[in-house]
Order: sequence, then structure tokens, then C-alpha cells
Amino acid sequence: MNLSNFGMDSITLAGPLESKLSASKSAGFTQIMLWAKDLAGHPGGLNEAVRLVKASGIRVTGIQVMRDFEGLSGTLHEYKLDIAKNLLQMCKAVGAPLLMVCSSTSAHAVNDRPLIAAQLAKLATLAIPLDVKIGYEALSWGRHINQYLQSWEVVELADHSNLGVVIDSFHMLANQADLDGLVDIPSDKIAMVQLSDYMWRDIRSAEERLETARHLRVFPGEGAHSQELSDLLRRLDRGGYRGDYSFEVFNDDYLQLSPEIVARRAHRAAKWVTDQVLRRSLQVLQPTADHPTMA
Repeated sequence: MNLSNFGMDSITLAGPLESKLSASKSAGFTQIMLWAKDLAGHPGGLNEAVRLVKASGIRVTGIQVMRDFEGLSGTLHEYKLDIAKNLLQMCKAVGAPLLMVCSSTSAHAVNDRPLIAAQLAKLATLAIPLDVKIGYEALSWGRHINQYLQSWEVVELADHSNLGVVIDSFHMLANQADLDGLVDIPSDKIAMVQLSDYMWRDIRSAEERLETARHLRVFPGEGAHSQELSDLLRRLDRGGYRGDYSFEVFNDDYLQLSPEIVARRAHRAAKWVTDQVLRRSLQVLQPTADHPTMA
């Protein structure tokens, strides 16, 4: 792992698309996760937004986010499928290799694992001709899929080469997830790892969970769960994951700062991960009769 594995998430930065791209590049990042609204809402239109991204030289790691896709039927499913097709076209236009799909919170979604798996596999098949992969993430407040191992169970059931899981540290920390299950997920089935932390140890209610997730996340190294994050990252590294890490940090305070300042904070977080979390300790030489330890 090195700094080139890390990227910004545009949701973390204030300002227009141009400022987000410029701040990320100036801070030393070579990749960025874009939210579809950054492209669709550009004053110059989608084509101009795509031109700006490509001219920046920054690699797009993915597009967020397809919500409430799975577990639906009838006209609701057809509607969501049509939205997903449009997002896939946006991925192709900007050169994004990944479309993020987060687990459904819809009251209309059913807890039918084979159906959920089949619908995700269908979307993954539609994405193949566009050179886009589907990454499925378990929201910690998802209606039926809210644990990372549940998302893996669905992806495993779908058994589709173009579908993987997204590991999100916030949702795992919020759920106090057992990290032992990571060993069951092959590294090549992890589509992306999203990193963030928050400032208190416990989340006491569903309302606090949503408030924290949407407004109060911080970068790794700034929050209250550095030990757990260290453990998570080491396990991923030992398991063979060599893909991208994105700083998905929803924080209202950061949106009041210039994107350059926030991007520099993110770059410090990347260094914290690489220099402190994943540093390999030198093997300690054991004393022998020929080489006794010094008193």
C-alpha cells in the first residue's frame, strides 16, 4: 500500500466540481470518488463536467450512489433499473470503473436474499459492456442488509464476476462489527474500501447514527476508533486486498472550509494509515549463545 491507493470523495469537499478536482490534485491525490450530482448538477452540463474531469488528469475510482435498488418488484423495480442504467452511462462517460450500490432502506423492499442476489447480478450483467463493475455496500441502517457479512452473503449468492462488496469502515464501526468475518471474503471480491471515523465511542440511537453518518464523520486518525481502524486495515492488507481506498467523510464543518484545507487533512490521514497503521515492525532478533543481548 502507498499513497497512490488513496483518493478523495467529492462529498467531503465544498465548492463546484472544478474546485474539488483542483484541491484534490494539489494535495497530492491522483484519484477521486465522484457523486453523480457533481456531474449532473454542473452549470455547464454533463458533457462539460466530463471534459473537466478528463482534463484534470485525476482518475475516477467510481460513481455514487444507486440507492434503494434491490428487493423491489413490479413498476418500482423497473423504475430503479432505469435509474441505474442512466448512472451506468454516466460511469462510462467519465471513465469510472465502479458504480456504488448501497443496501435498500425502502419500506417496499422485501427480505428475499435470492431475489436481491438475482437483481444485483442482473445489474452487474448490464454493466459489463460499459466496463463498469458493481460494488454493493451494506448501510448500517439498511432495511434488510445492514451488516458487511450480509452484503457478502448476497454477493456470494449472486456468484457474478462483475459484482463485489464495498467495505465501509463507518458502518462497520457503527455496528461494532466482528472483523473476524473479513477472512471469509476473497480479496478479489472487494470492489472498494471506504474510510472514515467519528468522534465518540458509542452511537446510542438510530437518530444519532444517521446524524453522525451524514454530518459528523472525520478522517482516519482524527476520531475515537483508531485502534479498530488499524485492525481493519491490517486484516485487509494481510488478506491480500490491494485495491483503492476512498475517504468518504460527510462532515458539515469541512464544508465550511476551503477544499484545499480539507484535502490536505485527507492527505495527512492517508499518511497516518500508511506510516502508522500498516507499518511493518522489524523482526526482533532473539538472543543466542553466540549473540547474547547487551545488559
